[in-house]
Amino acid sequence: MTIEECQKLYDRVIGDLKKTIEEESFLELSIENKKISKFLNGYIYVVAEDDFSLSKINKFYIKRINSFIPKYTDETILFKFVSKDEMSSLMNTEEVSPTSLEKNLDDKYRPGNIDATYTFTNFVVGKSNKFAYTFAMQTAENPGKNFNPLYIFGGVGIGKTHLMQAIGNYILDKDIHKKVLYVEAKEFCDDYIHACNSQIEKQRKIDEFHQRYRDIDILLVDDIQILCGKDKTQEEFFTLFNFLINRNKQIVITCDRPANALEGMADRLKSRFDQGLVVDITPPDLDLRTDILKKKIKTFSSKNDLPDDVLEFIASSFTSNIRELEGALNRVMYYSVFNDSPITLDLAKEALATLIKSQKNANKYANNSQVYENIQSVVAAYYNISVNDLISSKRSAKITLPRHIAMFLIKDLYDLPYKKIGSLFGGRDHTTVMSAVEKIENDLKSDEELKMAVDNIKKKLNI
Repeated sequence: MTIEECQKLYDRVIGDLKKTIEEESFLELSIENKKISKFLNGYIYVVAEDDFSLSKINKFYIKRINSFIPKYTDETILFKFVSKDEMSSLMNTEEVSPTSLEKNLDDKYRPGNIDATYTFTNFVVGKSNKFAYTFAMQTAENPGKNFNPLYIFGGVGIGKTHLMQAIGNYILDKDIHKKVLYVEAKEFCDDYIHACNSQIEKQRKIDEFHQRYRDIDILLVDDIQILCGKDKTQEEFFTLFNFLINRNKQIVITCDRPANALEGMADRLKSRFDQGLVVDITPPDLDLRTDILKKKIKTFSSKNDLPDDVLEFIASSFTSNIRELEGALNRVMYYSVFNDSPITLDLAKEALATLIKSQKNANKYANNSQVYENIQSVVAAYYNISVNDLISSKRSAKITLPRHIAMFLIKDLYDLPYKKIGSLFGGRDHTTVMSAVEKIENDLKSDEELKMAVDNIKKKLNI
């Protein structure tokens, strides 16, 4: 397809979009009468007016825009909106025409599993993540060749998922034919269990499972710690890992801790995770947090700005988690709009008072991590089982009861959120924890033997 044909297609599609949304929303996007910048590997590239427009388009409108394309052509073509910097890096790339491609390929891999807004361009780089960013870029440039697997670890909400999906987006931007699959480890577990437990056409379900995870070029697995304690699922993942690595398919893994710290994970898997390149992301420092806020502000409006004292206040109050940092900024911005007041330091303090209190509670939970581990150890010793048994997927009565008691004690003594408790027990779902806690609470009302056991455990905990 020529640039002229791409331009004609773009004008028609944007005309269709204009008819489906309110005029004010359409004008905010600044996408009418735009010139096509490049046609590459099935993508028609358009440079967005600014970061605000780019964020709006990619979050809310890109799927709708691309849905109009089949009205005008049978070719597998997609529009992609990029920043000026992204476009500059693409200008020297050789242009090719798309070949025939399965109609739903992009739907299957990109919209369904990879968030198009996670790119290297909008990933803010600082001291805490520069090492990981550098090698993620190199992995995206040469998938399956240099660092395989790439293992990224670090705390919650500091950019692991963003960096992982940026790899997938970068690879797809260069070649739409690449099969990239992003999956959370919990989804992998659920898919495997569903395939194995199918009562009808079990072999077909297993074959479909294998096809989904093996017929790919790049596998991105988020939160691999979820596999801890799930022995059969680990065996399946080990087989998949070897299958892909032996065929030079790239694997990228994220985790909340180093591989050698994964209790309940098979040694052979931990060894495989360490065989490629291990990189970590640490909590952002003040300079990086401030840069992240400045970048985020531009997604609200190209005209928005915040006083330096407000930026410093937000960046100093939310120190360990980028998601919470951005959430705090969102609250201040919308609080200002809701009250029709300018953004000042006093307004920011008022808007964030509740969040800061919650942040202090979260820090309290984090500082008690050794206390929770001690509860697990004492309960396990009382029932003559190991801590690994306690957090494993084993469901025998010998293990289930002490597991439920440990969950109950952590909730009862420290009021830890159910989701956090689940993470301490092999990544169990919060509803599982809630059910376990409620069962122990109810049983304690009538089961004297259980009451005696809980009392004895509390004495060993010096409570």
